[in-house]
Amino acid sequence: MHQRPLGRSGLNVTEIGYGAWGIGADMWKGAQDDHSLDALRRYIELGGNFIDTAMGYGSGHSERLVGQVAREHPGTLVATKISPKNMQWPAAPGTTADEAFPGAYITDMTRASLERLGLPTIDVQQMHVWNDAWLGQGDWQDAVAQLKRDGLIRTFGISINDHQPDNAVKAVEAGAVDSVQVIYNVFDQSPQDRLLDACREHGVGVIVRVALDEGSLTGTLTRDSTFPEGDWRNGYFGGDRLAQLQPRLRAIEQDLGIRTDQLAETSLRFVLSHPAVSTVIVGMRSVRNVDRNVTLADGRGLPQDQVQRLYAHRWDRNWYQTAE
Repeated sequence: MHQRPLGRSGLNVTEIGYGAWGIGADMWKGAQDDHSLDALRRYIELGGNFIDTAMGYGSGHSERLVGQVAREHPGTLVATKISPKNMQWPAAPGTTADEAFPGAYITDMTRASLERLGLPTIDVQQMHVWNDAWLGQGDWQDAVAQLKRDGLIRTFGISINDHQPDNAVKAVEAGAVDSVQVIYNVFDQSPQDRLLDACREHGVGVIVRVALDEGSLTGTLTRDSTFPEGDWRNGYFGGDRLAQLQPRLRAIEQDLGIRTDQLAETSLRFVLSHPAVSTVIVGMRSVRNVDRNVTLADGRGLPQDQVQRLYAHRWDRNWYQTAE
């Protein structure tokens, strides 16, 4: 699997990373630990080296599974995230850094994650929400610097609020972070407006999440698709959103001359075609999904003419908000 530098961090990450939200088995229903472990191991066997998890995924369950496999395969790079102390997702505009991420809390939560992972060091520690107003506020930057000096983390980054890429530009320009994690896909192209260029200029790594728009761009969802009771996707795809989606997908297929079963590959290659992107984390709860997705980490993006055509399919909306 082809690797790219994570900015100037000194870490090299495979183009396709493993997104471990789904294996936390709380908000995504249907995950089974034995299948999740098989998928994780298969990912590493095929050359993958970057797994992204969080303390909030299944209240630490995802971290425990990731740590188990990472210990079996030394050299695997693990990224995790600290939930905000006030448990507000996304960060509210008026929230202070001390309310969300006081320094002592960052230190304590990092140590707790290390215990669950069973690892001596976290390769990429991240805040799970962010507000650019926190730059220079509170003592979180002092805590991060001390964690690095103590060898408990190698790099530090932020996971940007849903659909708010401009909200991290100041942190990038100030050199306050080593990486950013951001939603970027064929529909949500807003990181191209400012963030991605800033990251390239300042040597900040870019971890892309939701490259398939929570499943929209896999081509497997129809207007009649259903999800298990308690699965968070019942909200994301609530109301008539699955019906709204279909003509958008057909338009992409027609414009590029591709089949429905080529949507996922096309969408992932679109994201990987941007030179600022370091890796794309994909949720893969089965060995079959791993086998399909890791083949895309071959150093090839999309032909430039297809990239240009996909620019016209930008669709600005926020389905994390409840459907009316």
